[in-house]
Amino acid sequence: MLTPFRVAMSALAGLALCVHAGQTGEPRRLLAADYSTKRLAVVNEAGDLEWECPIQDIHDAWVLPNGNLLFQTNWTWIVELNSKHEEVWSYDAGANNGNEGKHVEVHAFQRLNNGWTMIAESGRARIIEVDQQGKLRHEMALHVTHPDAHHDTRLARKLDNGNYLVAHEGDGMVREYEPGGKVVWEHEVKSAVYSAVRLKNGHTLIGCGNGHRVIEVDASGKEVWTVEPTELPGINLVWVTMVERLPNGNTTIVNCHAGPENPQMIEVTPEKKVVWTFKDFSHFGNALPVARVLGSPK
Repeated sequence: MLTPFRVAMSALAGLALCVHAGQTGEPRRLLAADYSTKRLAVVNEAGDLEWECPIQDIHDAWVLPNGNLLFQTNWTWIVELNSKHEEVWSYDAGANNGNEGKHVEVHAFQRLNNGWTMIAESGRARIIEVDQQGKLRHEMALHVTHPDAHHDTRLARKLDNGNYLVAHEGDGMVREYEPGGKVVWEHEVKSAVYSAVRLKNGHTLIGCGNGHRVIEVDASGKEVWTVEPTELPGINLVWVTMVERLPNGNTTIVNCHAGPENPQMIEVTPEKKVVWTFKDFSHFGNALPVARVLGSPK
């Protein structure tokens, strides 16, 4: 039986991939996805697309330690591809574990060390963990004050301590939950927050969505580092989605819905010097929320 992903991939068979992306600074290889052009692709250092596949909606994607890609093709379907781009695992959140007939949207997921997959389900306002067969292994209710199937969550991550760090877009809050569902830490962002990353120093790096900024807060919630909307020369931050602190101490920022005059991804130093940007409005569009640098920049 062909899954929706396999049907879509068959339409790309035989297509030549020779396109160019614009980068400033030391070239990077990256994974990027845009739901206006319906494309997820790996872009190499020369700016060419190594590979692409069709998608519909997307807010999260991973390159796993074994090199496999884990991503979504719409709000309910998650797929894993191996190095040959063959489907090795998939999960339909709209048809499993009690979700039949319910309005469910997935905006975050994560492959865990034990091989299970964590999935944040907006609409159901819960986090679940499923095994390789899709069987429900853990379930935790989320605290949502403005419930909405499209806005309950954006990115959510399971932390090393076993807790979950969740960006609640509709509530404008980042909350940390114990596995039983108790909120043990929260920070009000006052915008439609997209992402939160717990750093090694215990601080939390936050992509503030339509707050147009990046913030790093300590355990007390004090802002200790920020990138403001127009602070970077020649760049306007518009809808800040994924953020990441790189091993070299720099920070990457995905700048969605910012228009062709702005880069879609930026790397800045701790002093907020821009050392790299990515912009390609020929093959991606103005709805690129997902981008990850592949490998560590020099």
